[in-house]
Amino acid sequence: MRDTLPYVLILYYSRHGATRAMAEQLAAGVESCPGVAARLRTVPPVSPTCEAVDPEIPAEGAVYADLDDLRNCAALALGSPTRFGNMAAPLKHFIDSTSALWLNGALTDKPASAFTSTSSLHGGQETTLISMLLPLLHHGMVYAGLPYSEIEVMNTTSGGSPYGASHVAGKRSDRPLDDDERHLAQAQGKRLARLALALDAMRREER
Repeated sequence: MRDTLPYVLILYYSRHGATRAMAEQLAAGVESCPGVAARLRTVPPVSPTCEAVDPEIPAEGAVYADLDDLRNCAALALGSPTRFGNMAAPLKHFIDSTSALWLNGALTDKPASAFTSTSSLHGGQETTLISMLLPLLHHGMVYAGLPYSEIEVMNTTSGGSPYGASHVAGKRSDRPLDDDERHLAQAQGKRLARLALALDAMRREER
């Protein structure tokens, strides 16, 4: 019998705090759903030098993820700021290390989604979300975006799309999430939690 609640892994990289703020809103959405927990994890920055200079545990925020966090999750949300319309290198570097999980199908049939933050409204939000979607599909995960039943997807004048939650952080990356962006991030977390419970139960019945 399981000793702990199934959890949604919210795995993100954040340079100036905007993506981290989104991750916290997704976590709130997850934990509004009884029977499932949120687990926040981040990834270390990458460097062109070979020597590791960063501590093993960050000074603040979430701890660094390891493969067991992914292996044992019931669902996954990936978050990254945009880098020329693509996910940031630190997150890509971590995802590139997950071949062992791919080989044994550890993530197959688990729900997943993505979220992002950009400085400008047309700064590559949708392509960044799609760049995170691609490895999830290769892992056999079930992608869950934001349906138009969340009316804020239609009404937002900032972040938020059917591809996933997003945020316009402004030129200085200091614009807080507005009400629509906050609602959509929480809705995405709640949807992942509900799907995690349903699909986790289905997988356990098949064993």
